[in-house]
Amino acid sequence: MKKVIVKFDFPKMTQQHYDHIIKEMVAQGKLIQKMRPHHFAAPSKNGWLVVDVWESEEAFKEFGKILMPIMQKYEIPMVEPEICPLYNEVH
Repeated sequence: MKKVIVKFDFPKMTQQHYDHIIKEMVAQGKLIQKMRPHHFAAPSKNGWLVVDVWESEEAFKEFGKILMPIMQKYEIPMVEPEICPLYNEVH
């Protein structure tokens, strides 16, 4: 398995949208993902930025089965993520 960085830049997404998604994942017991050691979120000039490190691209794609229904519930349009192989990780 090769770790990947997954970056989403959601136009017009707000902190409130993000908070709804997080609360829903907590309620479902799905927020903590063993295969996602790092998660970052912040406002961006376009809306909302989310950057994760995943243990593999396959693990990220499997997580999509959890994320997509939640995003649809809150009417957040999905954007194509940028996926890059992780080159270096410092702890």
